[in-house]
Amino acid sequence: MRLVQLTVPTGKRETILEILDERKIDYVVTDEISSREYTAVVYFPLPDAAVEPVLDEIQNAGIEEDAYTVVVDAETVVSRRFQALRDEYEDGDVGSDRISRQELQAEADDLTPSFPVYVVMTVISAVVATAGLLLDSPAVVVGSMVIAPLIGPALGASVGTVIDDEELFVESVTYQIVGVVVAIAAAAIFAVLVRSLNIVPPDLVLSSVGEISERLAPDLLSLAIALGAGVAGVVSIATGTSVALVGVMIAAALIPPAGVAGITLAWGQPTAAIGATVLVLVNLLSVNLAGLLTLWYAGYRPENLFDLGETEQRLRQRIVGLVVIVLIFAVFLGGITYASYESGNFEQDAREEVETVLSQDRYENYQLLEFQVVMDDNYPFRNAERVIVTIGGPPDQSAPELADTFHERINGHADQPINVEVRYVGVLERGNQ
Repeated sequence: MRLVQLTVPTGKRETILEILDERKIDYVVTDEISSREYTAVVYFPLPDAAVEPVLDEIQNAGIEEDAYTVVVDAETVVSRRFQALRDEYEDGDVGSDRISRQELQAEADDLTPSFPVYVVMTVISAVVATAGLLLDSPAVVVGSMVIAPLIGPALGASVGTVIDDEELFVESVTYQIVGVVVAIAAAAIFAVLVRSLNIVPPDLVLSSVGEISERLAPDLLSLAIALGAGVAGVVSIATGTSVALVGVMIAAALIPPAGVAGITLAWGQPTAAIGATVLVLVNLLSVNLAGLLTLWYAGYRPENLFDLGETEQRLRQRIVGLVVIVLIFAVFLGGITYASYESGNFEQDAREEVETVLSQDRYENYQLLEFQVVMDDNYPFRNAERVIVTIGGPPDQSAPELADTFHERINGHADQPINVEVRYVGVLERGNQ
């Protein structure tokens, strides 16, 4: 529910009250003596879904845009006429639950901080995320998402497009580009500082850190996360619900990958930064695409219906452009996903070959203790480089031929030569005396 406070310009009092009476809207009028431009202030409650059409009708009646209008939340309205008004406008679909176009525009503006604050908060968020990634601490990484000011620009571009506010669109796109560049740069500078001061082990292998390795070779599931974050963000802002947690979701799709990209650059591994950088870009574009589609589906249109055709054309162009770019990135992520799938199949087949060999009668005294596939560092498309097979058996026996057998059978499932290393561990078994 909303309470609308509308200043009545001179000569428009009867027109406004006539509109409210025709729609059976309860109102209270107070005389205004502080300015000759306005003669009264009208207060009237409205359901959320009625704010936009009522304000549009009042404006079409000749009320200038500079008329002072305030829309605030109303906790409770006790009125039979208000209940009838709610029944008229709220029919249970998406459009009846959304806030007005005017409120949406104001909300998008409020979610975007001033440029200096935005840059400072982005730098802090990237630094905290980088520290959490190097510490392999999920809690710290989540904390970095909370302070990231990304939801405003991420959703502002979509809002600006559907309501034909090009100034908001350009500002939001600029903020997003600056945010990505600043986040990656801040993460790289901080990681260089950490490494030069030996705060982390100088021989730290990035692929051994769980929070980092999972973002070095992203897969198609990352695309689903970004699209979900975009839809959730738009739904939360369009329905007037809290956007704090959704902002964390959007930041989760952007800040940690940006931190990983900065870390890999600081470690002198630019090729390893490809996967993380692509993840940042595809997440950013997916959030914008989901926002555009969701807002248009929710029924938001430009204020001036004469601009509707031009806005629809611009919307289609931006959607098509985003879809094409996202699909290109999706193919890239699909390649990474397929490479991971092939690596998983190879590991399973290789393990089965080792177990099949050891199940033979002549190797009944041997058992598989550990099986490990070592991947190369060619991110993001990693391949198996080496297989380590650890076998337990009697201390005074060995089976040198196993190395050749394993090598032949394992390489039968590989697209390129794989080194096979066999390690023997003596096992002593003592029975109860």
